[in-house]
Amino acid sequence: MGDWIRLVPPNDAVEVFGIRLVGVNAENGKKLLFTIVFICVVLAISWLARTISRLMLSHVRHGRLHFWTRQSIGVFVTVLLILGITSIWFDDPARLATALGLITAGLAFALQKYISAVAGYLVILRGQTFNVGDRIVMGGVRGDVVALNFIQTTIMEMGQPPGVQADDPAMWVKSRQYTGRIVAVSNSKVFDEPVFNYTREFPYIWEEISIPIPYSADRARAEEILLSVVEKHASAATEISAEALQELHRRYMMKESGVRPRVYFRPTDNWVELSVRFVTLDHATREVKDAIYRELLDRFDEAGIKIASTTFEVVGLPNVRLELGSGDGEPQEWSAGLHRQMK
Repeated sequence: MGDWIRLVPPNDAVEVFGIRLVGVNAENGKKLLFTIVFICVVLAISWLARTISRLMLSHVRHGRLHFWTRQSIGVFVTVLLILGITSIWFDDPARLATALGLITAGLAFALQKYISAVAGYLVILRGQTFNVGDRIVMGGVRGDVVALNFIQTTIMEMGQPPGVQADDPAMWVKSRQYTGRIVAVSNSKVFDEPVFNYTREFPYIWEEISIPIPYSADRARAEEILLSVVEKHASAATEISAEALQELHRRYMMKESGVRPRVYFRPTDNWVELSVRFVTLDHATREVKDAIYRELLDRFDEAGIKIASTTFEVVGLPNVRLELGSGDGEPQEWSAGLHRQMK
């Protein structure tokens, strides 16, 4: 063994079968061994910390607390590894500065997208753009944030309401409910496109339901029914959202906006359109609208109010007389209706 591998002075370079290995010496070997041991110790600490946190939080059902605990441990371990490995291999500050300059230049060119993603991650956290559990639109993907790491944001995709069904990508689910697809979006998208957050500061949205009724219908009665039904099913959200809206006005420069349901009229060529505006929790929108529609149809039927539709009404038909010759020479007369008369 001594003939195959030996240390050559003055810097104890490693020589294998008479071939001196560039950059490999006894000091580097010790550093490499120490680095391996250090990484194993840090990973063991990480595993121990995750296990302890999982046991301590086993009875806590707050999903965000679990996520951010794991995230904090991951960030701490990453920083500890970087600092430890750097300290082991670069004991000379001058060498460290030179190495960092070269490494930074190379990484900036080769890993531009990854660097942008990590920068996006910092912006998301520092700017409080969104959090795990928020409902957002990011990179053209609409849904709930289920995971977040240094590079990607993971979103549980949801469908699109009928008004935006033509958006890309097209959806087969015609409502704001899960499609079952999990989509990973690069964090760098925060620099390229706006991020729409449905629940971060104000977990409510203003919804509208439009009902067309004929001009001959009792419009006052229709408005009364519409308001009573909406107030019945959206009352809880209305009361809670008023407090949240006051906090929103305190934090941001925005105009006052009421949360009580209100009906707006819009006449068209064929009917009068009644649009009711109300506040509801974003995650309960479809259930609330479904309950409103069901009761609204029943109440309209009881009041004798019809829902207008695009139809054609025939108000008159001129008399038409048609004579056809038959085989026996006697004419057959057809009236404008469906009755056939023989002469």
